[in-house]
Amino acid sequence: MTSRETAGVVWEGVAASGRPPATPASPQDARHVPLSRAQKLAQDAAEAAQVRAYQTHPDVVALRVERVRTQVDRLCWAGIVLGLAFTMANVQWFAAAGSATWSLPWLTAWLLDPMVSLVLLAILRAEQVTARYQVHTGRWVRCAKWLTLSATYVMNTWSSFAAGSVAGVVLHSVPPLIVFAAAEAVTDLRDKLTEAVTVAFTEAARRMAPAGSVNADHGAAGRVHEPRPRRARRGKAAARRKLFGEYLADARQAWTPGVVVTPAWVRQVTDCSRGLSSRLAATLAAEIAQPDGPAEPGNGGAS
Repeated sequence: MTSRETAGVVWEGVAASGRPPATPASPQDARHVPLSRAQKLAQDAAEAAQVRAYQTHPDVVALRVERVRTQVDRLCWAGIVLGLAFTMANVQWFAAAGSATWSLPWLTAWLLDPMVSLVLLAILRAEQVTARYQVHTGRWVRCAKWLTLSATYVMNTWSSFAAGSVAGVVLHSVPPLIVFAAAEAVTDLRDKLTEAVTVAFTEAARRMAPAGSVNADHGAAGRVHEPRPRRARRGKAAARRKLFGEYLADARQAWTPGVVVTPAWVRQVTDCSRGLSSRLAATLAAEIAQPDGPAEPGNGGAS
């Protein structure tokens, strides 16, 4: 037996005593079985379709927008905090008013800017939550925000204005104005990004509704959101829509002497929409003001 044959026997013994040989490859494994170009393209198309089905899933699309909103929040917060940190030294110098270093007035002057900045940051943090759920804040919230921003601007630029230094005014105006603009813009951005999440999810759900391939794979996970049931409920409501005269007749029946007719009361007794309640309240109030009082339910219906 030659050396080459001996080596072949040794290698075969190693293969037999070691790991068992691999099973024959399936006909779709291109690494072992040569495939035609059409078969390779079919494999690529199937894989691309599966990947795209998950990429266009409503939850994945909404998650992308959520990530963008998180990035926007972090960048805006970083800019606002850096701008407020820049103004701290100017506000301290303004509040110290030439006091000796490390004296009590000089030390307490460092508390002025954090006091204003913390109130501003608290308002912005609260607006971050309210904007996420599209809840509008009151007038005092905006007044407090503008007051803190205006106080920061005045304390930063007062010395430059008093000295008549145009360069100083420009230098010390940029950070407060940037903070002011960012504080106003970030609220609208959060509100619109929250709306974008809802629109992106709804649009993606509408596009994939005919196929339903990913929802079938996910089972109950695809039924967490309710875009299609909502459309079904609207369809049922449209099929049995009430007319204006019917709402007005219900309001007449519910009204009793002494009751003040308001849109809120009309919505409560008729379950109508907010836009229709104003018309109903005005019509019923006009009928009540007449000497004969409100018309009978059977005679009404005309607005």
